[in-house]
Amino acid sequence: MRILRENTVALVVDIQEKLFPHIHDNEQLKKNMEILVDGLKALEIPMMVTEQYKKGLGTTIEGLSEKVASCPTFEKTAFSCLDDEAFTQKFEAEGYKTAILFGVEAHICLLQTALDLKAEGYVPIVVEDCVGSRNPENKRIAISRMLQQGIIVTSYESLLFELCRFAGNDTFKTISKLVK
Repeated sequence: MRILRENTVALVVDIQEKLFPHIHDNEQLKKNMEILVDGLKALEIPMMVTEQYKKGLGTTIEGLSEKVASCPTFEKTAFSCLDDEAFTQKFEAEGYKTAILFGVEAHICLLQTALDLKAEGYVPIVVEDCVGSRNPENKRIAISRMLQQGIIVTSYESLLFELCRFAGNDTFKTISKLVK
């Protein structure tokens, strides 16, 4: 199945200031996520942001928060984004069919959201090099489970070029510069 821009949204899941420093290999993860967000913006893919229990975990990390400042943001206490009523109402109202997921933690909020999206008939796509967990083993197990459930797993570079589809245009040039 090809990943297409139509009816696609990116879900920026719980990349928060008090949790992120504890995520394995967080410096590389942040770089990857910033490239992905910039590429998604160049492709005009809408984004929705979630923040898990903001009082305890803080807001979206510096550097990323500025890039997604204009995107709708939802504070949640449920692990799955689809268990949050305000999030689900917005998601359904927009008519999205495909959801690109990235953020933390892979084995909790991302896994549960991906499983729920799949169960509801949506197409979840997890960007493996843009998701993390405190323990890399938990991430590995989560990715394995997602694959077992038929969830698409990809890399940010592969995804951006797949969504771009053609070379020789301004969007391609922007993405090419981002991934160098």
